Amino acid sequence: MIARLTGQPQISDQQLILDVHGVGYGVAVSHKVLQQATRHDQLTLFIHTYVREDRIKLYGFLTQQELQLFKMVTDVSGIGPATALVIMEQEPEKLITAVQEADVSFFKSIPRIGKKTAQKIIIELRGKLGEMKELNLAPLSSKEQTVVEALTALGFDDDQARSAISLVDLEGLDDAEAIKAVIKQLGT
Repeated sequence: MIARLTGQPQISDQQLILDVHGVGYGVAVSHKVLQQATRHDQLTLFIHTYVREDRIKLYGFLTQQELQLFKMVTDVSGIGPATALVIMEQEPEKLITAVQEADVSFFKSIPRIGKKTAQKIIIELRGKLGEMKELNLAPLSSKEQTVVEALTALGFDDDQARSAISLVDLEGLDDAEAIKAVIKQLGT
């Protein structure tokens, strides 16, 4: 298994080729690593070797922390290395904070990641990365659903609306009053 490579970077068709003593290793990397490669004559990458029946592929990262985070993300069921590499375009600190704070909207902003996948990532990684906030997966009541739909129609983010609903006591309010109360909460 290859754990680390140091060599001269060359970019070919958005893939990094690392020339190590005359041997060119094709390494799949994020765009930020490609940018670093254009700025340096020599580059060291921490490598994850992905082996399947029909292929061997190398994934490279600038830091050991990024490599470890990549491995954790690929351990999430349903997330392959290609999707994990897209996720790794984010800064590691932001990614860790998003997991700790159960920030579904952060993950939904990443290409290839929908709400259910975002929730799955948070659920499976929060035990490894720690947690600061519980992820609310409980179904909404009909009144809460009506309020969320109204707020998203007004341009509010779905996650913002759900968070604001949890802070407002909707008991005894009709739909219009509930919507106004939640909008007021969002305004503060």
